[in-house]
Amino acid sequence: MTTLDADTAKSSDLINWLVARGLEGVEKEELLEEYCNRLVELGVPLMRFHAAQSTLHPIYGGTGYSWYYGKGGEYQKFEYSEQPSDQWRASPLFAVLNEGESVVHERLVDQNEQSRFPLLNELREHGATEYYATGVSFDIPTHNQPKDAKKAVNGVLLSWTSNAPEGFKDSDLALINTALPHLGLALKSANNQRISKDLMRVYLGRDAGRRVLSGEIRRGSLQQIDAVIWNFDLEGFTSLSEELPGDALIEMLNEYLAAAIDVVHKCDGSILKFMGDGLMAMFDVGEIDADARAALAAVGELETSMAKLNAQRSADGLPVSNYTLALHAGEILYGNIGSENRLDFTVIGPTVNQTARIAGMHRSLGQRILISDDVAKAAQPCASELVSVGRYMLRGVLEPKELFTVYKANDARD
Repeated sequence: MTTLDADTAKSSDLINWLVARGLEGVEKEELLEEYCNRLVELGVPLMRFHAAQSTLHPIYGGTGYSWYYGKGGEYQKFEYSEQPSDQWRASPLFAVLNEGESVVHERLVDQNEQSRFPLLNELREHGATEYYATGVSFDIPTHNQPKDAKKAVNGVLLSWTSNAPEGFKDSDLALINTALPHLGLALKSANNQRISKDLMRVYLGRDAGRRVLSGEIRRGSLQQIDAVIWNFDLEGFTSLSEELPGDALIEMLNEYLAAAIDVVHKCDGSILKFMGDGLMAMFDVGEIDADARAALAAVGELETSMAKLNAQRSADGLPVSNYTLALHAGEILYGNIGSENRLDFTVIGPTVNQTARIAGMHRSLGQRILISDDVAKAAQPCASELVSVGRYMLRGVLEPKELFTVYKANDARD
């Protein structure tokens, strides 16, 4: 076999592998780890590999993956920033993205002067001999025109570093570049899959997002389950909304909702929907007794979390709010309702309606936390001390419901 035939066989092998892994929908970290190992197996003297890619996420604007020979890879997340950092501006990948450079290619052993890129000087100190970086665009070529430094590129930026005495051979770079579009497609597939999971989780909730992605997308596809419903609302938020400027109001609402959401997730619950200045959550962790204990554990966690938040806001001179919480347990229908063109993955049924009725009793009973007898019975034995506040007829409910609250010594209720 001639050298040309051997190089062609290497390229075909790498390309076929990338296509297969892309079709399989493998996770990005696994794909890149295997890609680097395969390059080494094919004779490429790879010391370091890096890939940077934009993403759609409420916190992170991009992700990175760095691989070192003998150490494996590390996945990174980069938070949104209004202005690019000095470190990013000094990066070779920034030059590829924003300075019209289609490629940054430097031999690190043939020059005595320092590189204009601090990263390359650092790599040379660690034995690097050659650096090669480029980008793969998913819409327009990254080198067609300079990009806004703050704008996320729809593509991936990549670099390869060698520590071989002679660096990369021409055949090494030819192999990398020949397979580059296929690596880009595989990364696009992996990134789109991750973005879909992230957005489904963020907008629908962890459990609902997983169910939708698994194929539960038909209108009327409902599952009957036993669970505890948790209705959380802020007190006095309507009056505060008339007093506070919009940005301060939104910041306050986000802080309180974030505290409640963290508690729900910590206790294995799922956020179902936001309702103005409140939210509805569901606890479905196993049998109904486990659901009830998880929901009541979340009540205690919420008391602690909200007290800390209010103390911090008061210390900062910011307005504070209290909250109400209603809990009820029973059968619910969980799934898709709506029209063919607009669906909501949510819960419906008498249990949901009765939770709302219980929430309407807070003011008249003077209790911030109200728990139905169904939850109280299912949770026994539980760590919380529950105290009955009486039996009441709820609107639309035929039988009276006994309601409970959580007792704490020296608990001053509003």
